[in-house]
Amino acid sequence: MNVITDAEFEDARTLTPETVRRYLSGKGWRAERELSGAELWERYAGDAPEPPYEVLVPSERRRDYPGRIADVLETLAVVEARRPGDILREMRLPPSDWQFLRLAPPGPTGTAPLLDLVSALNGLRELHTAAASSALTPQAVQPAQKPQAVKDHVTSVRVDQTRVGSYVIAAHTPVVKLPPMWRRQAALFDADSFPGGAGARVPEPYAREVSRVLFAGVTCARAAADASLAQDGLTDFAPYAEAGLSANLCEALVKIAGEECRDYSLSFSWFPDLPVAQDSPPVAITRRHVEVLEEGAKDLRERLGRERGAVLVGVVTRLRAEDGDREATVYGSFEHENYARTRRVRVLLDPEHVDRATDAWRDGMEVVVEGDLEPRGNGLRMRTVTAFAVRQG
Repeated sequence: MNVITDAEFEDARTLTPETVRRYLSGKGWRAERELSGAELWERYAGDAPEPPYEVLVPSERRRDYPGRIADVLETLAVVEARRPGDILREMRLPPSDWQFLRLAPPGPTGTAPLLDLVSALNGLRELHTAAASSALTPQAVQPAQKPQAVKDHVTSVRVDQTRVGSYVIAAHTPVVKLPPMWRRQAALFDADSFPGGAGARVPEPYAREVSRVLFAGVTCARAAADASLAQDGLTDFAPYAEAGLSANLCEALVKIAGEECRDYSLSFSWFPDLPVAQDSPPVAITRRHVEVLEEGAKDLRERLGRERGAVLVGVVTRLRAEDGDREATVYGSFEHENYARTRRVRVLLDPEHVDRATDAWRDGMEVVVEGDLEPRGNGLRMRTVTAFAVRQG
């Protein structure tokens, strides 16, 4: 299984020494010393006392260069329990940050129930969406309408082949290094609310900021859940918002666990040319954490979940305007959502909107309403209405 094929041998000759060194650095290998025309790299297998794995990376292209690279690939195949061709393919990918979602489903290793995978992949997508939103504007409840930068980031995320160890979903995001004069400042790892301490601000590409927010937000979610379990009562999740936690991120973590609420963990690997000084250990999420995270997300939405300037399009199905209580029930969808999801929304009307709402209700005409959206019980309520228009015909 770990022997390189003739075709892979030919492909290996195209790899540069820099590409191989970058890959080794990102996987926890360390350059120990220089030898004649090569570098000796070592990697210890966890905390085991056994001698380290070793590979020789050629420093320049000589006649035996393809053979030396093939030796490196075959050793990596043993260490990572993967085919050399898979490792070769990964080496040739664009520079990326990686996230590894390790599921623990029942059944044979390397397999997972379809429904578990659907929940996990949807949750992973929403996790990146939440982190990308917080990288731009940290807040406890992210609005449903997402900036184009967030949409572009989620589109750029790729899912790689699974890894050994139960069932591991490997996702990666290309990271483009910045030109020297790029002045955008990363705002993470220096928030007081982040468990683990402060870190330096450095100019970073947006994709790396999202990776940092993702790690920080997940770590904070786990810390907030641990605190809630320790005190046997829900702690306030809001102070962690500046570090990347949001109701949206908590809901994504809940979704990953699926209907069976299974345990899982998330680990992170960083593009080595943009090193992260702070430790980033795997974050384990258990059933008990999931239960607390679900409650924490609900609490954030109920207290801080007002979304300003939402636009609702639909029809008035109910109208009440008596004793100063002016309220219309509109059945429709929101313009900011990417899919046509219809729901009933209670709209609190100003006096000048009552006649228009009455005409629309009586004649079955479509209305467009703009206002602030907030959760109300199991539904939604729109208040502070700034525009109420009736579409004719």
